[in-house]
Amino acid sequence: MPGPFPSPPLPAEDLRDILAQTGALWKEAHGKSFFITGGTGFFGSWLLESFAHLNDAMTLGMKAVVLTRDPSAFAKKSPHLADRSDLEFLQGDIRDFPFPEGNFDYLIHAATEASAKLNTEAPHEMLDAIVAGMRRVLDFAAQANVKKLLFTSSGAVYGPQPPDLTHVPEDYSGAPDPLLASSAYGEGKRVAELMAAIHAKQHPCEVKIARCWAFVGPHLPLDSHFAIGNFIRDAMNGVPIKIGGDGTPLRSYLYAADLTIGLWTVLFKAPSGRAYNIGDEKSISISELAHTVRDIIENDLPIEIVKSPIAGQPVLQYVPSTARAASELELKPSIDLREAIKKTALWHGWKESSRLR
Repeated sequence: MPGPFPSPPLPAEDLRDILAQTGALWKEAHGKSFFITGGTGFFGSWLLESFAHLNDAMTLGMKAVVLTRDPSAFAKKSPHLADRSDLEFLQGDIRDFPFPEGNFDYLIHAATEASAKLNTEAPHEMLDAIVAGMRRVLDFAAQANVKKLLFTSSGAVYGPQPPDLTHVPEDYSGAPDPLLASSAYGEGKRVAELMAAIHAKQHPCEVKIARCWAFVGPHLPLDSHFAIGNFIRDAMNGVPIKIGGDGTPLRSYLYAADLTIGLWTVLFKAPSGRAYNIGDEKSISISELAHTVRDIIENDLPIEIVKSPIAGQPVLQYVPSTARAASELELKPSIDLREAIKKTALWHGWKESSRLR
């Protein structure tokens, strides 16, 4: 499996799909300026590469300033993006970054690290990064006269999904337990959404909220807390696929190209002050997911399940309703889970012919 530097470009067919699905939305952005936080992570890498592709394909003349903690590391990771004249990289932390000069038409705030380790070991740090980061972003948005702001929130804002609710809609009124330190990420996102809503009331700025769920695709880390990434890593390495729990929780996964289409669509098309779930409604258990990954990549590997299900215990779920995004924004997944897993593994260096040996 290749190391992190450099990463290959995104699949050309994915960039073509993003252009085909969002091309009509970009006319308003001709010659406009963007400020993007979190531009070098999983979400950000897709946003930047699609931005660059669309800028070239449609001759839009756009510019973007991208906030990152380490521009040199990103240059090693994505040299095909780092040297572009339409992308400028600003070094800084989301909580105290220096404000670049001038006005910006669009702002995408996607800087919060979705780190289970940080949320567990340093919840105060996680909460501070989200809330103080949003305050800094909104102060900059006011100074820079930003017209449209997209905040990538999370399905974590709803708290635990009730057993009798198969899909969580945007108007579900659940929330994380504020007395649990582990709620730092979800509560932080809730506060950040409120801050964004207040900003929209006080400034001539349209605020768009994308509540993001679970995803798979190129740039997804294979060595983090993401079960699907870990399963792909194990299968590619030819080692047993390990499930840390009992395998019963239900999840759903959207391919990253569909995520990117969703984010650009929400930025350009969504009404101000309205939230949209961005994810997939097709649920799959963690055990079924492991078997699916194995069947695609290396079908003779054992699957190890660490724990046994507890009789009578409700199945944990994390699955969105995407009816609002489908009806109001015409967003529908175009890549199914099996194809998404295959495309992710191929980008990470898997050779499809290897399973035929």
